[in-house]
Amino acid sequence: MSPQPEVWLRGPVEGFEPLLMPAVHALLQAREDIEHLAASVPDEHVWERPGGAASIGFHLRHMGGALERLMTYARGETLSDAQKAAARAEAEPEASAPSLREVAAGTCASIDRALDQLRSTSAADLLVPRKVGRRGLPSTTLGLICHAAEHCTRHVGQSISTARILSGLGRS
Repeated sequence: MSPQPEVWLRGPVEGFEPLLMPAVHALLQAREDIEHLAASVPDEHVWERPGGAASIGFHLRHMGGALERLMTYARGETLSDAQKAAARAEAEPEASAPSLREVAAGTCASIDRALDQLRSTSAADLLVPRKVGRRGLPSTTLGLICHAAEHCTRHVGQSISTARILSGLGRS
């Protein structure tokens, strides 16, 4: 059986505004890549920082948290105290040193919530002005959704690269 093409080459996904399809495809691809990564990376690599680079655990935890924050702004809401506290803690492994599967599950749940929000986002919502952060910087619903999808793909790519680096370090 040949592998499936990347998500964006599988056609439209039912239930989403067509203008949001690139973001939907990017989020679904990120989720698939995360699930593959979680199944293939040993737990001892989750919080390693090769050459001082960010850990795989950080990238995935930050990806999920940033996605939640960006989608909050896309709804026209401000961040909660819990979201702000979570952002400050993203780089630190928990005392229980969660496995990559646990971190990945949380990130995939964030992706699923974002997809649920996108299902209810109409074309009329896309150009609504939105404020971002404490300074209330200008964006739109579409701008936030596009950045959220792009941000996820950036961090999943960095996670995959870090995993490959760590797997190669043990072969010397």
